[in-house]
Amino acid sequence: QVQLVESGGGLVQPGGSLRLSCAASGFIFSSYAMHWYRQAPGKEREFVAGITSTGDNRNYVDSVKGRFTISRDNAKNTVSLQMNSLKPEDTAVYYCYAGRGGYYYWGQGTQVTVSS
Repeated sequence: QVQLVESGGGLVQPGGSLRLSCAASGFIFSSYAMHWYRQAPGKEREFVAGITSTGDNRNYVDSVKGRFTISRDNAKNTVSLQMNSLKPEDTAVYYCYAGRGGYYYWGQGTQVTVSS
């Protein structure tokens, strides 16, 4: 059974930091690219960051470049998103995504709220 379980969300003040983690099981994690997406209230889900299966390449949506860092540990089947200098507009439910060819899986999401 495939599972992607996110953790690390919460309430943080503007300028603060959070680290999201996603624990994967039920598939060959090291063969899949991993992404983080987010969905704010009333908005469509958007891509935030991605990392290749080997971790050699990363990409980010422009709005988070320089503030967020995606990383993965293939030995532990985890992918993380370090989020610094958080802004109110980063408030959203953050989802972990695994993709390879025509196969893809989603986590259940974790809420991140940036507010004073």
